[in-house]
Amino acid sequence: MTKAPVRFNLKAMSTVAEIIEAVKRLDVEEKREFLSRLLEVDFDDAWDRQIEADARAGRLDSLWQQALTEIKAGNVKPLDDVLNNT
Repeated sequence: MTKAPVRFNLKAMSTVAEIIEAVKRLDVEEKREFLSRLLEVDFDDAWDRQIEADARAGRLDSLWQQALTEIKAGNVKPLDDVLNNT
């Protein structure tokens, strides 16, 4: 008898802990499929969203101020110079 695929309602799982517990309940073959499909997920947009959220929250302000200070002090090189020296 073929086993029906397990479906999760991710909206009902709002924390990492809940998702992990759900994955633990999968049988070996379902875990293998889950991990295989997880490798296919494009997480690049998550990085962009985190940077945007950090910028809006002011968590990057000190880095920006530090960069401006270094620029004003003349302690920077043009990007082309840096890239051509690699």
